Amino acid sequence: MPATADHCIIGAVKHKTNKSPEETTQRNYYRLFMLRNAEIAAIGLGITVATTFFKLSLPLQPLLVILALITGLNIFTWLRLTTDTRHSDTELFIQMLLDVAGLTGVFFYTGGASNPFVWFYLLPLMIAATILPRRYTWIMAALTVLCYSALFFIDTQPDSEHAHHESGFQMHVFGMWLGFVMSAGFVAVIIVGMAHNLRERDRKLAEAREQALQNERLVALGTLATGAAHELGTPLGTMAILTADLEQEYTDSADHDLHRKLGILRGQIDRCKETLSVISASAGAGRAESGHRMHAHDYLDAVITEWQAQRPGAALATDIDTATPCADIIAERTLTQALINVLNNAADASPENVTLKGNCTKTTLLLEISDRGPGFSAAIHDQLGKTPVTTKTEGLGVGLYLAHATIQRLGGNLSINKREQGGTTLHITLPLLTESVS
Repeated sequence: MPATADHCIIGAVKHKTNKSPEETTQRNYYRLFMLRNAEIAAIGLGITVATTFFKLSLPLQPLLVILALITGLNIFTWLRLTTDTRHSDTELFIQMLLDVAGLTGVFFYTGGASNPFVWFYLLPLMIAATILPRRYTWIMAALTVLCYSALFFIDTQPDSEHAHHESGFQMHVFGMWLGFVMSAGFVAVIIVGMAHNLRERDRKLAEAREQALQNERLVALGTLATGAAHELGTPLGTMAILTADLEQEYTDSADHDLHRKLGILRGQIDRCKETLSVISASAGAGRAESGHRMHAHDYLDAVITEWQAQRPGAALATDIDTATPCADIIAERTLTQALINVLNNAADASPENVTLKGNCTKTTLLLEISDRGPGFSAAIHDQLGKTPVTTKTEGLGVGLYLAHATIQRLGGNLSINKREQGGTTLHITLPLLTESVS
């Protein structure tokens, strides 16, 4: 199958993406901007109605100053929206704190705790409980209760007839304050917990979508591999026949070097045919991943022996802890190929310095495969294991991706870290059959 077709298939399965947390924060930032527009309009309309229709005497100068400050904050928010800068949860929280300060100023000059719209304090609190982390919600709850309490205990209208002569109205205002405190506590405890559960559900759904996307990629790669196995079978068979003919034709001792090279070529052809047989088996009735029980130490020895036969020029330093009892492992061909792919990547990065460390716990086989190559850039490192990527001009970038998928399918894990001394270390964990510890 042509290489361009390979890259087209791999490119097609890479194309799908999900919305990032930064995009969600950006949308919340825009909604806060629109909500503040409504707040500015409501404050302006309220002042106009109170002074024009109800003939109330309000301190217009400080109210207009506060309204101008809130408008200035919203202009700043709009300017931030027009840029490509990222908006964090902390920035959202700070802007909501400024909104609470603006509301407190308006309420202070329009009746204090007796203002019928003082319940608006609940709006920033509910927004914080819905979109911000738990600690921000608790701070917002404490701040709004503090501001409401300050309005309640500071008498902003000493000449108010209701405030000093009607104890019933005072009880009403106190009941409003107490009801707000209880509501704030309810939001901070119950609503925050519900919002946390919803965010956790969304996170799991995102992981499920990512897993489905990974499965789609694996199906695409499986289709590609099956087609490649079908098309490469005939030319490999022809190469094997021609190699055998050449070995039979040149039998003189003078052709010793040619025989050695033909032997290497025959070994590489056999390796390709074995790989293609595994691919064909995985697509047919005899599945390649149907493994067998094998002691973990013996399995590691077998993998190392097979890899060294394929890469005789690579230097491998092993440090396998054989003193600790180790259980059996399911020796699958796909797992073997995954470990060989990881070792090949390390050998490609630094052929003279590849290290394999292994030890066991009661339930897990722990492996560390290290090299001293140039490592990966930050952009590529974030994609490793999630999508096919490569830093080699002759590769398709699927080896590490398939290794990650195989190890994950078996219940293990593969993580990639930079070495302080230079190079890369891959940490692999694989589950063991715990009922057979020896």
